[in-house]
Amino acid sequence: MPFRSRWRKSPVCAAAILLLAGGLASAQAPAGAAGQRPGRADPAFSQPSIAPGLDYTVPTEAEIKAALDRIRDHFVRSTPYRVIDTATGQPITDFSKPIKTAGIDTRNGEFNDWSYSMGVVLAAMLQVSEVTGDTSFQDYAYKNFDFIFQHLPYFRQQAKEFGPQGRGYGRMIEMRELDHGGAIGAALVKANAKQPDPRYKEGIDLTAAHIMTKQLRLPDGTLARPRPMPVALWIDDAYMSIPFLAQMGKTTGDAKYFDDAARQVIGMSARLFNRENGLFDHSWFADMDDDARFYWGRGGGWMMMAMAELLSVLPENHPDREKVLEIFRRGARGAAETQGSLGLWHQLLDRTDSYLETSASAMFTFAIARGVNRGWLPASYGPVAQSGWRALEQRIRPDGQIEGICVGTTAAYDAAYYYHRPTDLRAMQGYGPVLMAGAEVITMLRNFDIRRVNNTFYYDRKKQ
Repeated sequence: MPFRSRWRKSPVCAAAILLLAGGLASAQAPAGAAGQRPGRADPAFSQPSIAPGLDYTVPTEAEIKAALDRIRDHFVRSTPYRVIDTATGQPITDFSKPIKTAGIDTRNGEFNDWSYSMGVVLAAMLQVSEVTGDTSFQDYAYKNFDFIFQHLPYFRQQAKEFGPQGRGYGRMIEMRELDHGGAIGAALVKANAKQPDPRYKEGIDLTAAHIMTKQLRLPDGTLARPRPMPVALWIDDAYMSIPFLAQMGKTTGDAKYFDDAARQVIGMSARLFNRENGLFDHSWFADMDDDARFYWGRGGGWMMMAMAELLSVLPENHPDREKVLEIFRRGARGAAETQGSLGLWHQLLDRTDSYLETSASAMFTFAIARGVNRGWLPASYGPVAQSGWRALEQRIRPDGQIEGICVGTTAAYDAAYYYHRPTDLRAMQGYGPVLMAGAEVITMLRNFDIRRVNNTFYYDRKKQ
């Protein structure tokens, strides 16, 4: 009997096939796809061609703000601001003597942790307040930082007695990777610039010392990691370093920070950027002459956001500004050319059978909208960001949680790994970028008059 026939007749094997197929389908399908409503076209369009679920319309500022409000409310509602005994779950109220099992309450998620993903959220909250004038967003950021620095002395004493603990701000007390300080350090510099607080200096100084003097570097000064190989580059580290360096340059006026930030863009791009397609490889290993390239969406998004933040503060006369700008423009073109039919980007940007992923989509939407707003990109990129935002809106649930965010992802050797990384409502990596994208699209709507011609949109910069 042929193997195929035996397999088909086995009920156990058949069930296994169905279970496997269902699992793979759920990993690859866009979040919320099953209940996706029909797309909407602009009322002025006579012959729209709309993919299911795509709103090919101009959002209003009120619509965007309402979506951002839902996300803010989710964070306000979900953040516990509580120190607990992690062994029992009971609250700790006596801070006179530390215990080893004390830690912040992360049972809901990393909401008041010292982490890179929360750093993006807190910086995004500051940006939304700057754009909308609604101070409730920045109030959340300052409340989080206040909680961290209020309890830091206790956790420092805990670390002195028992060693740094993971839920006792161990990543801040003993920084070992760029993840441990760069992104949240950048948020802290921004927060301190708006409302100076002497307690923030410790976090800023620790981050600066780690990036400038302790992190592994290549001979040309490019920041590297000692894993999974002894010398490796991850494109993620662009955002774990460049925005902090950029903010330090802006705040201190010391050119060494701008120089180092530009050096990271140039050095990482020399090894990870494919100029032919405008996409960034996820990783590079020093001991491999020809490793495979995987254009992971969020990886490219990290670099595009990092360059956008650097260009926003890098002096016009900086000697490396044009080099950074050229890479940004080519990366924006690569992103625009790989945007999917629903306005989102794929988990693997050049593989349309990989699922549509939210965090990468938000990062590209923010970076392109920022480029259009600042004049680094032509106005013809405006509709790319517009469609990106319209797609992101549909992934923000009524309760403010966001669907379709890929969980933490390491540098891998095979495509299958990236295809099947799960998404999770608790994956914090996409929340900050969605807030940033919404704020930047609001700014874009204010900067441009939008014409409707031949069933599409044209952006004309408003006269000052």
